[in-house]
Amino acid sequence: MLLAKIMLEQADEVTQIMSGKLALKYMGKDAEAMKSVAKASKERSLADFKKALQIHKAELENDHIIKAHLESLYDKLLEGNLLRIIEPYSRVQVPHVAKLIDLDKELVEKKLSQMILDKRFHGILDQGDGVLIIFDETPKDKTYESAIETIHSMGKVVDSLYGKVKKLT
Repeated sequence: MLLAKIMLEQADEVTQIMSGKLALKYMGKDAEAMKSVAKASKERSLADFKKALQIHKAELENDHIIKAHLESLYDKLLEGNLLRIIEPYSRVQVPHVAKLIDLDKELVEKKLSQMILDKRFHGILDQGDGVLIIFDETPKDKTYESAIETIHSMGKVVDSLYGKVKKLT
């Protein structure tokens, strides 16, 4: 239940659940590990998250389900932190972003390219210059949807006129 709250971005509820009367009998190393992961998630801190994983390695990495969810949470935290760092820029050097987030340049570059392909933001990676160029998001054009709706309505009109002509003959 604690992991579910963390994954649903409700990490602040973990401390409330753990302080409840029914949770006292489940207190132990596993619960403390989840509490430290919840704290890191709530603060959106990759450093605290890594520290929690190192301190509680036995509790968190032995269970394959928990490990898979924590990897997903790490990706989500990394993505959020990268978006927060690059937000004020239209052009930023990848090594600078890597230094700010305290990760390897290649890892940051790989994650940024994945985010571009997943359309988390609009931009390109200029690997020759080592620069991330971020584009403003273009507004979606509604012309296509309006044209399809008009054609659909015209089809209904033609069908009803055809029905009326058929009744006359």
